[in-house]
Amino acid sequence: MTRRARLWLLLAGGAGLAVLFAAACLKLPAFGGDRHPYGDRAVRASLARHTANTVSSVNFDQRAFDTLGEMTILFAAVLGCVVLLRQTRDEHRAAPEPAEVALPVRRYALIVLPVALVSGLYVVAHGQLSPGGGFQGGVVAATALHLLYLGADYRALERVRPVGRYEVGDALAASAYLVTGLAGLIGSAAFLANTILPYGTFNTLSSGGTVPLLNAAIGMEVACAVVVLLARFLDQAVEIEGEGGS
Repeated sequence: MTRRARLWLLLAGGAGLAVLFAAACLKLPAFGGDRHPYGDRAVRASLARHTANTVSSVNFDQRAFDTLGEMTILFAAVLGCVVLLRQTRDEHRAAPEPAEVALPVRRYALIVLPVALVSGLYVVAHGQLSPGGGFQGGVVAATALHLLYLGADYRALERVRPVGRYEVGDALAASAYLVTGLAGLIGSAAFLANTILPYGTFNTLSSGGTVPLLNAAIGMEVACAVVVLLARFLDQAVEIEGEGGS
């Protein structure tokens, strides 16, 4: 295909997309209104499935397939990072030098670390009940581990961060999300349909059907992905050196 043909194809696709966007905007509710049809329907669907947090209901029930796409983007980013930042033939690993950390920084980091880690796990576990969820809690839990790097040194972080296990955890979490979706198909429903488990008692940890399972899978995937990403970048900054010693 010539460059001119590709340009015309791009313009035609862009024009069609613009028409669709314009048609959609014409049907939007009036700006500034106190009622919104989509919001009302989302709340009704959330309450019908005993999910107290409507945002989690939208993410892991009403548009769970879109969340699968978001998770896939993060998984692909981790995979690309692992491939691009792998150790090459002209590089070698140098043992990181022990760090000298100011005593107030050390105390603060080591005190906040368990608090931040428990907070992240709490946000993941209560994602279907209160604001937060797997995405937010996973990031908090992953970054909490790296307070050990700030409060101690890189070698201390390496002891609690075996990268290979987190890579496996990332893959298992992504697979768990897919398996939960396939369970809906086995149960004669749609992919990722919230129909395979009882909805439970409203506003309890066991409520929401498959929402807690998908939320937990996302929390694990995000936490492992962030740990692996930071590990690869820290390896480049701290351990891996080229032939010139840089």
